[in-house]
Amino acid sequence: MSGIPKNTNFKQSKQFALDLGHVPSLSLENFIVSDANSMAFEHVISFPNWRSPMTIIFGPPKSGKSHLAAIWQEKSNAIIVTNDMLEKLTKHGGVQPVLLENIDQHGFDEHGLFHLLNQSIRASRPVLMTAVKPISQWPYKTADVISRARLATSFNVATPDDAQLSQMFIKLFDDRQIIVDPKIIGYLISRMERSSEEVVALVALMDEIALSKGKPITRKLASEALEIREMNTSDASKS
Repeated sequence: MSGIPKNTNFKQSKQFALDLGHVPSLSLENFIVSDANSMAFEHVISFPNWRSPMTIIFGPPKSGKSHLAAIWQEKSNAIIVTNDMLEKLTKHGGVQPVLLENIDQHGFDEHGLFHLLNQSIRASRPVLMTAVKPISQWPYKTADVISRARLATSFNVATPDDAQLSQMFIKLFDDRQIIVDPKIIGYLISRMERSSEEVVALVALMDEIALSKGKPITRKLASEALEIREMNTSDASKS
């Protein structure tokens, strides 16, 4: 057991907030499959057996797009493409898979993007893109970019609803052989950041605090974990 000295009250909790309030690993093992993301997940893990080389995963912030992209990037050994890499990447060509995150937010160079999507089509170069907005709302004026993007296999993922978040909590607590009052789960869901990654982080954090204190998971302990997570998120945003 690490990170929490016994008899620690919340006033001291900032000392270990960064240790336990961490961003959970974006690994395959930590991804929670739900009705909201199952089709996109099955497609990602089916690589390299894709019917077409281009894929787009659409969804709002905190819906798990980046987690799916990270799973695919590790599985495919894809190059994570930034805007300043596009020209060099398209000039040299090749078939190594590439990942473009938040393609509708970063305003990638249209000329470079056009050539990359063409490479994907002509040379079967695997490309995975993530986006919040539909293609019709992307910030690109080149019709050829839009027309090629529309050829991609696309999936929509959504932020989990209350029932799905509850199922995630139950599963993860059950994996740790922990019984938690459903009212505590409801309390967490009404106050937490609504993402599967946050469920993973909160379960791990509450288990660690409970073990350190030798106490069961109560509403008070759940409140403490939520405050630690909020504190850590605030500290991370300032760094």
